Amino acid sequence: MLRTYTCGQLRAAETGKTVYLAGWVQSSRNLGGLMFIVLRDHSGLIQLVVDLAQNPKVAAVAEQLHDEFVVRAHGQVCLRPAEMVNPAMPTGEIEVAVDDLEILSRSLPLPFSLAEDKVGLSNENLRLEYRFLDLRRLKVQEMLTARDLFIRRMRQYFQDLGFVEVQTPILSNSSPEGARDFLIPSRLFPRRCYALPQAPQQFKQLLMIGGLDKYFQIAPCFRDEDGRQDRHYGEFYQLDMEMSFVDSEEDIWQVMEPLMLELTAEFSSKKIIGLKEGRFPRLTWREAMETYGTDKPDLRYDLTIKPLSQLLVASNLSIFKDAVANGGYIYGVVLPATVKLSRHQLDDLTALAKNKGVGGLSSLVYGGESWQGSLANKLEEDVLMSLTKHLSLKAGETILIAAGPDLKACEALGAIREQIAMWFNLKDPATAAWCWVYDFPFYEVSETPTGLDFSHNPFSMPKGGLEALKNQPPLEIVAYQFDLVLNGVEVSSGAIRNHQPEVMYEAFRLAGYEPAEVERRFGALLKAFKYGAPPHGGNAPGIDRLLMALKDYDSIRDVYAFPKDTQGRDLLMGSPSEVDQGQLDDLHLTWHEDINK
Repeated sequence: MLRTYTCGQLRAAETGKTVYLAGWVQSSRNLGGLMFIVLRDHSGLIQLVVDLAQNPKVAAVAEQLHDEFVVRAHGQVCLRPAEMVNPAMPTGEIEVAVDDLEILSRSLPLPFSLAEDKVGLSNENLRLEYRFLDLRRLKVQEMLTARDLFIRRMRQYFQDLGFVEVQTPILSNSSPEGARDFLIPSRLFPRRCYALPQAPQQFKQLLMIGGLDKYFQIAPCFRDEDGRQDRHYGEFYQLDMEMSFVDSEEDIWQVMEPLMLELTAEFSSKKIIGLKEGRFPRLTWREAMETYGTDKPDLRYDLTIKPLSQLLVASNLSIFKDAVANGGYIYGVVLPATVKLSRHQLDDLTALAKNKGVGGLSSLVYGGESWQGSLANKLEEDVLMSLTKHLSLKAGETILIAAGPDLKACEALGAIREQIAMWFNLKDPATAAWCWVYDFPFYEVSETPTGLDFSHNPFSMPKGGLEALKNQPPLEIVAYQFDLVLNGVEVSSGAIRNHQPEVMYEAFRLAGYEPAEVERRFGALLKAFKYGAPPHGGNAPGIDRLLMALKDYDSIRDVYAFPKDTQGRDLLMGSPSEVDQGQLDDLHLTWHEDINK
């Protein structure tokens, strides 16, 4: 071995020992008679000191050093003089007096500084192009270590509960999971393609039908969808799990909640808040939408949405009367007296409300005995008194009011609630607020020929089964579908699965799929359903997104060793890249522009 200790391993207890160290030169300072070198490896930093006069051979080597040279040093561990102790370094009490120094590798001048305080998002593309350098930063090293421990902890948890880890295929068939597939043309079967799995959905259901009973996997998933702050382009990892002989969401929640509590305690410094008798709060999808204006509510702060239709329709204002007469609803959110909105902020919130599909935003500020705001001189005194009593208003509080079609006003106020929380720092980063959101609509309005599409997961069991599909209006059908939310971030989706072929045929028929198309896409799963399928269900927390939320990383790209940029490019490896014509010929492919030449 080239070293006997790592750089961050040494302490004052090793004083007097002779050691070999190896690593990268973090920095060097020549003070004339002495040269100080900060050496770095994955474990941390250590200071080396070279007496230039006493050891000319070592001095000749040391004077060649630049940042990121790789060196090997031999020397004795010494206590630093009291005035030179560095309390900011774990190794700050000691240094190594070097008696031999060897350059193992040299470095070109760096394209950017590796110092943590000089690394910013302004040079993110440059850092991605030189990701092998960016990986050397201790913050990134700590992330990689945390991710490894994170996955190990999850794996151990499920193995202790008797789950069996199974790796499902990467080359598979196309399956609707809410995004575009990555297709791989087949060399052996012209005009046919494999698809990279958006999720192991069908395979894990087949495992349940195959009698495995409890399955999990650290599963790679691939989706051709735009990247954003909480979504990495192209690929991500999820903790995929499935259980047989479960018939309610509660069966899955009882397995997942203890793990999430443990991960929060072990991998973040956040205090868990809002538990109900030790369990995560539960909200139906409609409760979440009507109370918080979103199906992934951040429960770290209040600002809940209140229904105001019955109160405000009693006024003579046409904006409210017309909204209700046309089947719409009126909602409001009360801001505490500590939240004082400027005129400019109110204008921004009004624009935000309009972007969310409502006509505008009204405001009222309760002064105790008087009112201010856009509605202060427009609402009747009895209506204002009813608002005061109904909302238990206190002096200085503000009401923001929106009217619109079903849930549109709530969605607008939900976006406003989020914006206000950002402006006034209402999100406590030291807390973790978990919740389950369940009873999602099975279908949503779409531009397909039937006007319907699946809103969540097409393989879920609708509540009421086949009878609900045949007799209920499609948009009123809810499913055994749920999300797990942490601090306003959706970290997992799950469901009780459909395991009955007749239910599957009917569910897809309503979404516009003919039986032949269902057979073509999901023939293996349908065949398996006909040979004795147990009721089953599961969920799949996104590992990357969950770690990002617990660690408060700025972007999901911060939790990948080799992330892609926001456009899906790998700037280090140069992908996507051109391919040789011979490779295209093997796959029976021709680019469209080449056909037209």
